[in-house]
Amino acid sequence: MTAVRSAIDARRVVRITLDRPDRKNAFDAELIADLTSATLKIDPAARAVILQSEGDAFCAGADIDWMRGVADYTLEQNVTDSRALARMFRAIHDLPMPVVARVQGAAIGGGAGLVAVTDIAVASTEATFAFTETRLGILPAVVSPYVVRKIGPAHATALFVTGLRFDALRALEIGLVEAVEEPPDLDARVDSIVAAILAGGRQAVNAAKRLVREVEGRPVDEVTELTIDRIASTRVSAEGQEGMRAFLEKREPRW
Repeated sequence: MTAVRSAIDARRVVRITLDRPDRKNAFDAELIADLTSATLKIDPAARAVILQSEGDAFCAGADIDWMRGVADYTLEQNVTDSRALARMFRAIHDLPMPVVARVQGAAIGGGAGLVAVTDIAVASTEATFAFTETRLGILPAVVSPYVVRKIGPAHATALFVTGLRFDALRALEIGLVEAVEEPPDLDARVDSIVAAILAGGRQAVNAAKRLVREVEGRPVDEVTELTIDRIASTRVSAEGQEGMRAFLEKREPRW
């Protein structure tokens, strides 16, 4: 049985579900391979992806039995194993459409990294987070590019070196999650965010996601021509024309 389920609905919204609730959806080689495979198989025409999990934990990081095996790996085996994990995170990062995380419970270590690599995360008030790797004498290395990008170097440093657990409201304060809801309202908030994504044109939404990455950390002078090209080309695109005409004609766009 696969550790990850994937389904797409009539709106072209993909739901990827981690399905190891008895193991707190913790990573092992199988889950890493299954999540990578499910991500790589997503139709590029999909409008959005929801990343969620079964049970009371979102993802508890590394599975304890898997860690027992890894503890005896050689350096070469560790490189291979870490490369598979990095490939999984990169596959999610590289998706062209927005990825929304539904975080109902604990997101620890690599599980917190999963939250960081998504574009928008909604957390339950019962969710907790931690980057606990240093307490095991190791590092949150593979997730670090996504975490530092999401919450900044100061917060990342504090959380990486202490390994302290923090709650959903703190995650909201530092930008790891976009919204926090009581458990009964979690799905409704996720649905409202997905609906907002679907209200935009698919090409425009994907281009907006890409634009952030293109201008991030670069001087204004360096990206001015890029931004001029992006807005001009989208205005004359079929989708841009339909969206603007729909607005001027006070009707819903046809997409």
